[in-house]
Amino acid sequence: MLVFQNECSLPPLPRGFHLISDRVLRALPEIRQIKAGLLHVFIQHTSASLTINENADPTVRHDFESHFNVMVPENAPYYRHNYEGPDDMPAHIKASLLDSAVTIPITNGRLNLGTWQGIYLCEHRDHASGRRLVLTAYGV
Repeated sequence: MLVFQNECSLPPLPRGFHLISDRVLRALPEIRQIKAGLLHVFIQHTSASLTINENADPTVRHDFESHFNVMVPENAPYYRHNYEGPDDMPAHIKASLLDSAVTIPITNGRLNLGTWQGIYLCEHRDHASGRRLVLTAYGV
C-alpha cells in the first residue's frame, strides 16, 4: 500500500465558498501514483469547513453563502461566544453543519469526482488568516 501525506497552506480568502481542487492536487502530486485509493482532506480550523459541490457555475457558491447567512445569522441574541466579532460563533456553527473533512476516491491517479464536482473551502469568517489542510492519500 502507498501512503502519502502533505500539508497545504491556503492564502487568506474572503468569506464565501471557494474551489480548491486544483490547489489540493498541486500540493499532493503523488496521487498520480495511486491506481485505486482514497484522498482524505482535513482542515485544521473551527471556523472554516470543506464540502464537495458544483464546480462550474459560480452562482452556486454565491447561493451557498447567501443561504448559510440566512440560516445562521450574525448577532443572534442567544450567542455567548462573541469575543472575536459577530461572525465568530456563526462561523463555528456553519463549520459544524458542513464538515472538517472530505474523502474522495482515487482511480488511476486521478480524483474520481463527478463531472460537475469540486472541493470547496467554505470560509465563514470576514477576515480570516490563511487556512491549513492535511492531505492524506492512500491506496495501491
